[in-house]
Amino acid sequence: MSAGLLAKPQMRGLLAKRLRFHIIGAFAVSLGVVALYKFGVAEPRKRAYADYYKNFDSMKEYEAMREAGVFQSVRSKGQ
Repeated sequence: MSAGLLAKPQMRGLLAKRLRFHIIGAFAVSLGVVALYKFGVAEPRKRAYADYYKNFDSMKEYEAMREAGVFQSVRSKGQ
């Protein structure tokens, strides 16, 4: 007497079934990563640039670089 009959393993369509499951999972994980990047990196970076350029004075930066001797073709006021 046998203790019980084992069910036959599914062979037909197994790859398609597993691929469907893994593709849906990969898509969900990739959407999560995109959302984390957008709200964790891109938005704070855009906000930081906006705050920096809100009060940016290009002429003041130019004068500071000129006084520091960054430019070779522009003499500082003391020379």
